[in-house]
Amino acid sequence: MSAKKLIVSITGRKGKDWQKKLKEINQYRIKEIGLFLEMFNSRERKDLLLALKNSCIKKIPLVHIRHDTTKKEIAWLIKHFNSKYFTIHESHFHILKKWRGYYKKLYLELNTDDHLAKYVNVEEIGGFCIDLAHFKKEVSKQTKEYRYVVEKMGKVRFACNHLSGYSYSRSADLHTAKSVRDFDYTKTLPHNLFGQVIAFEIFNPIKEQLKYQKLLKKSLAEKLDSKII
Repeated sequence: MSAKKLIVSITGRKGKDWQKKLKEINQYRIKEIGLFLEMFNSRERKDLLLALKNSCIKKIPLVHIRHDTTKKEIAWLIKHFNSKYFTIHESHFHILKKWRGYYKKLYLELNTDDHLAKYVNVEEIGGFCIDLAHFKKEVSKQTKEYRYVVEKMGKVRFACNHLSGYSYSRSADLHTAKSVRDFDYTKTLPHNLFGQVIAFEIFNPIKEQLKYQKLLKKSLAEKLDSKII
């Protein structure tokens, strides 16, 4: 079984968020990360991409894109950082044609609203990016998204994952983790949900992500009977 990767990520809502994380990444000389662009507009992304090019980062295997991400940006990320998995939401099937030529590099992250639009067709793209905390919530509520994922097991590729914390008491995902225990729910999930690249989707500083990364590598390796790098 090939090794899986658990990587820290640049996330955030404002420019100062990615700037702080990138400063930490350079400080720790981290070569491989995940990148969440969902909350950064085109102007902010221009600055971010330039900063990435001048950083110590060599690979960005997983990138969460947004509605206004261009094919030019996707091509640039592939060229400079060997990006393989571009994750999208259900609503992005409305605008899929704008990414023609990259369909098989797109991976679907499902919502948790117990609604699945008829236009969603995971077979049209590369497969699933399972948000692990979302799936845990979907299981607890037996949602339409949960049934859709189960129906597709063994039929489409489960390529990659977003990893945030989870609150059992609230039945909700946590984008700021307080403890490694916030990730204990991963022990309850089916093995076949886990893809080759697992990227943290939390707002925590890189220093804290590295702490969780170290602790979770061991538990995930034991669970999945796979080397986690």
